[in-house]
Amino acid sequence: MIKKVTDTKTVEYLFATWQETCIWSALQGIMGDIYAEDTEKPDAAMVILGDFCFLAGTPSSELVAYKPSTYKKNYIIMVPENEVWAALIEKNYKDGAEKNFRYAIKKNTANFDREKLEQAVATVPEGLELKMIDETLYNACLKEDWSEDFVSNYKDYAMFEKLGLGALIVKKDTVEIVAGASSYSTYKDGIESEIVTREDYRKQGLAYRCASKLILECLKRNLYPSWDARTKISVALAEKLGYVYSHEYVAYEINNY
Repeated sequence: MIKKVTDTKTVEYLFATWQETCIWSALQGIMGDIYAEDTEKPDAAMVILGDFCFLAGTPSSELVAYKPSTYKKNYIIMVPENEVWAALIEKNYKDGAEKNFRYAIKKNTANFDREKLEQAVATVPEGLELKMIDETLYNACLKEDWSEDFVSNYKDYAMFEKLGLGALIVKKDTVEIVAGASSYSTYKDGIESEIVTREDYRKQGLAYRCASKLILECLKRNLYPSWDARTKISVALAEKLGYVYSHEYVAYEINNY
């Protein structure tokens, strides 16, 4: 029987080589959940945080197929440790598993040019303004599917205020969000960044400005704004901001989870 892991030290060795902040968040007991068939001496485990699921250890078809009762979505992104895990994902979910590549960015190696970032923050287009997420904007984020992940992994505003932070570009004198950069999750000494621009406002440099503001705020707080890219466009933006590309990896988008 698969159960939730309460003693994260029992699974640390399974994820020892992973450079993934969502895993760190769960291992540190900050956010996210860990599951295993044997919670005392596990030889395999899965970490779930937000839309992501990470599978490590001895490949287990039971873990691949398991959906926690607390997970309400029918969509998840599964990241396998190796090809054997990947084969189990494909076997279990069949056409519901869409294989993609994501792009890892090196951790704690970015060379941020503060002056350049500050210049970006100071040049928001006319009719728009750049704001940090407060309670009003937190609630506004949750009203749209495209913007909810700016804050949705924090159970309420009190948790977000304590652990998260984010910068949004909104239409002036409104709470209508058109772009943002926020903490998808939080781990000790850093955050995982979530960067999105509303489709009708893309190609205006808004993501760059939001990300610049988020990075500057993280630096003030001695936090590292970690970055993981879904597309090569995101990689290019990360490199423009000062990050260093690492490698591509396989991830499966599961649409019938």
